Amino acid sequence: MVDVTKKATTAREAVARGHIAIAPAALASIRAGRIAKGDPLQTARLAGIMAAKRTADLIPLCHPLPLTHVDIVLTPTRGGYDIEARARTSAQTGVEMEALTAVSVAALTIYDMVKAVDKTMVIGEIRLMEKRGGRSGEWRRG
Repeated sequence: MVDVTKKATTAREAVARGHIAIAPAALASIRAGRIAKGDPLQTARLAGIMAAKRTADLIPLCHPLPLTHVDIVLTPTRGGYDIEARARTSAQTGVEMEALTAVSVAALTIYDMVKAVDKTMVIGEIRLMEKRGGRSGEWRRG
């Protein structure tokens, strides 16, 4: 792990986004509440939050962080859902990995819950959108 002992504790925030493409019939089933395993969107929100909290257990050299906020927003699109995760902490290192992990696991959760009706789903475009705090300050994808 990188030694962050001498870094200042500051408020930090990161936003990540991704997308899951879903076939029209499966989208109709999700939106009508007809997925056998239950509501994939609410489950994905919860899974994303839980994943953000466990990022250091999943990514070998990630520092464990005391998260103060994690939010997952799933926005319906014509061909699936956009997934956005926002993570916050006051710590010596940033929360980019937590936000990215939250998006990834939320997408995987939707895939798991819907795979019985759509094996063609595609997860993609997972990327950091913005970060704030720390020595490097603010960064936003152009």
